[in-house]
Amino acid sequence: MTADLSLFANRHIGPSAEDQRAMLAALGYQSLDDLLAAALPSGTRPPASLSALPAPLTEQEALAELRRIAARNQVRVSMIGLGYYDTITPAVIRRNVLEDPAWYTAYTPYQPEISQGRLEALLNFQTMVADLTALPVANASLLDEASAAAEAMTLSRRATGSRGTVFLADADCLPQTLDVLRTRAEPLGIELRVAPVTAETSFTGVFGVLLQYPGASGEVRDLAPVISAARAAAATVTVAADILALTLLKPPGELGADVAIGSTQRFGVPMFYGGPHAAYMAVREDLRRQLPGRLVGVSVDADGHPAYRLALQAREQHIRRERATSNICTAQVLLAVTAAMYACYHGPDGLAAIARGVHRSAATLAATLRRYGIKTEGGACFDTIRVLLNGPAEAAAAMRRAREAGYHLYDAGDGVIQVACDETTTDGQLRDVVAALVGARDVELVADPGELPAAVARTSEFLTHPVFSVHRSETSMLRYLRRLSDKDVALDRSMIPLGSCTMKLNAAAEMEPISWPEFAGPHPFAPASDTEGYAELIGSLERWLCAVTGYDACTAAPNAGSQGELAGLLAIRSYHASRGERDRDVCLIPESAHGTNAASAVLAGLRVVVVKCGADGAILLPDLRSALAAHEGRVAAIMLTYPSTNGVYETTVTQVSDLVHEAGGQVYIDGANLNALAGLASPALLGGDVSHLNLHKTFCIPHGGGGPGVGPVAARAHLAPFLPGGSLAGPVTAARFGSAGILPISWAYIAMMGAPGLRLATQVAVLSANYIARRLAPHFPVLYAGRDGLVAHECVIDLRKLPGGITVDDVAKRLIDYGFHAPTMSFPVAGTFMIEPTESESLAEIDQFCDAMIAIKAEIDKVAAGVYDAADNPLKNAPHTAEMLIIGEWKHAYPPADGGYPGGPGRAKYWPPVRRIDQAYGDRNLVCACPPPEAFE
Repeated sequence: MTADLSLFANRHIGPSAEDQRAMLAALGYQSLDDLLAAALPSGTRPPASLSALPAPLTEQEALAELRRIAARNQVRVSMIGLGYYDTITPAVIRRNVLEDPAWYTAYTPYQPEISQGRLEALLNFQTMVADLTALPVANASLLDEASAAAEAMTLSRRATGSRGTVFLADADCLPQTLDVLRTRAEPLGIELRVAPVTAETSFTGVFGVLLQYPGASGEVRDLAPVISAARAAAATVTVAADILALTLLKPPGELGADVAIGSTQRFGVPMFYGGPHAAYMAVREDLRRQLPGRLVGVSVDADGHPAYRLALQAREQHIRRERATSNICTAQVLLAVTAAMYACYHGPDGLAAIARGVHRSAATLAATLRRYGIKTEGGACFDTIRVLLNGPAEAAAAMRRAREAGYHLYDAGDGVIQVACDETTTDGQLRDVVAALVGARDVELVADPGELPAAVARTSEFLTHPVFSVHRSETSMLRYLRRLSDKDVALDRSMIPLGSCTMKLNAAAEMEPISWPEFAGPHPFAPASDTEGYAELIGSLERWLCAVTGYDACTAAPNAGSQGELAGLLAIRSYHASRGERDRDVCLIPESAHGTNAASAVLAGLRVVVVKCGADGAILLPDLRSALAAHEGRVAAIMLTYPSTNGVYETTVTQVSDLVHEAGGQVYIDGANLNALAGLASPALLGGDVSHLNLHKTFCIPHGGGGPGVGPVAARAHLAPFLPGGSLAGPVTAARFGSAGILPISWAYIAMMGAPGLRLATQVAVLSANYIARRLAPHFPVLYAGRDGLVAHECVIDLRKLPGGITVDDVAKRLIDYGFHAPTMSFPVAGTFMIEPTESESLAEIDQFCDAMIAIKAEIDKVAAGVYDAADNPLKNAPHTAEMLIIGEWKHAYPPADGGYPGGPGRAKYWPPVRRIDQAYGDRNLVCACPPPEAFE
């Protein structure tokens, strides 16, 4: 074991000390310190705050400490509701999705041939949402219900053009949704109006309307007349609908809505103290190209077989940048899969039965309270009732009695208490709650089956596809999940060398605590006195992230990197406004930057000005000076990525920061590449004022097939009040701490690594990237390099001028035959690979990847030399399925072994389930719901 390191750190870092020496020797360096001294700009140093990190813990010590912290969370029965409900995660789904690395270590399915399992699961999700909302096109999930409402607001504005500046939200919308809408509307010049919305409301100047169904008060009303009146005034109407209630209530599409949004949390996903949860959005057919986020569609492979892939706008931020319709580049895939499988497991009848049970509990509660002389607010309800007590004092006493009995209710103010039922509610719990509300001991329930008014009752069928009826036994569901995961390549199968994405080890010890009831169970609006464990954990993690970055303040609220970017830019904008400099509205962005940077700047109300980069990928200082002069007094910020998006430690970064500061701007440093800095340098010492950090990259939260993620924001003290949760800022996520339920992962990682482990991890990540660059350079040009020809933690290799007509796509698909996921394709430069091995990968795995790439180059040379046919060769036909090799006559001009077993049988063979997929066909013939079984015959 390496001195000063925990046993965990030595297991987290793939290359052994001997391997590291061999890699260093190949590069010509004596030690890791020598290598990093050469790679990093002179004078680079870690922040003094790094010493504040505690000594590293062992796995057992870390888990024991998390047990102590978790015990400080008091998990009472939550009947708060307001968009968050207790639910039962079927054990077969919890164990084989949420806790299965085949699902949680997968990457976003940009390589569809090796992602057919999770793509099918997401198509199930889309079909589930489309059926339940009765709207034809649904996406593959969004971040949370409140930000989905914000996306619906901007979609409505695009859909209606310049008709008005007002977005009208009904007063009975969820309060957290209204708060996020306020944050998101103001920078875009949208007037958010909150008021009761009826058919008699004036919609003059209104471009969009948001209605809650059922309302935050629990009321279920017929929205059809309201929707009809709004649409007659040319407003786009969004309905935020409870997904479980839609099994009993007339769906938004049948009511005339244009858009439906909501959360799928109550489909088997724990409350997790607010997240992560998969939101949904569904739209009418003509709005499908306005739909934000990801959309899974059906195409065909080279043999004409149906095959799934991401459709239309996938990664549109990198293409359209400041013209992107959204800054969201992730989803909540792991949670969407969980919700979809919950629907498959229960089926339409089972879901409706659960919903009827919830409604029956609410009706029984209301009837019993009335029997004991307690008034409830009239009108139809689904799961939530409003209890009318005699003033705030009586309500406070009832709330206190309920809490002492082990229940959390919601005090709506003015003597009104709301009680929400869910699928876990029992008769015994109902008796306890009634007793607490009336101040009695023994209570007898008055059974009421509940009956919804005919005007709002659902009569249409849903979930009629066989996938929602054939997996009702645990055996069938277990095998279905296994079949799907077997189709995919995830990190549990091989290295995923994706540049900019940092696919590193997600250790089992880090993952284990998220399923503990004390972390999975709390409602985000539970009293602070009952969530002291979360307060301690989040507080510690935020302080540790400050120690690593050198900043003064941090908030873990943003639930994705995109939301972290937005929060950081909003903080900068608000800071300038507080100083009377509202005219500072220009955001400088290098042309090599992540595409989400430009999209986030636009959402923050800033104008994007692109700064040119040189042949080495570094910002051109003359062009920066010209931009600063051209926009003197208007520059709000520059958005940098460090190391640069091109995978190089730019030596001029502090000069860039100084120039922007001298011009009165702020420096935003994107934390996407923090895995090349942690423990060695800090954004703050590079001149940064604010950064978002991707916990699903540097700090080991799994990618989950495209989510969940967490994007905390850290900043200098002068920006702290303007961060989410600060005294001068609004929220960007529905829950105060975003995806709090997965923060134990990053807490455990830092606790077990300590400062020495974080430093070594960064050093080895840089070592591994340079080793790959050195091995591949004789075969593929390395496009960018910094001092002494070194790269940072990733390298970009050039595949634009391959001989024989071979393209970057051919190489990516051929890597599948060798058992590897392709690196990041065509970013930051079209026709290139960006390769990032991370510190987690062993030298043996890295060498096998390099061997595969070198072997592929030899195949390319055979094509160029005419040994392989230019059109019929292993690269153009890749990937090769088992069916190609064993069924029918082999019709290709090269041996079957060359196609299916390149490099020999030494490596465990992965067989892709489909051949190369025709992406263009799928976009021309968009199918975004489960095809009938006959399509596969």
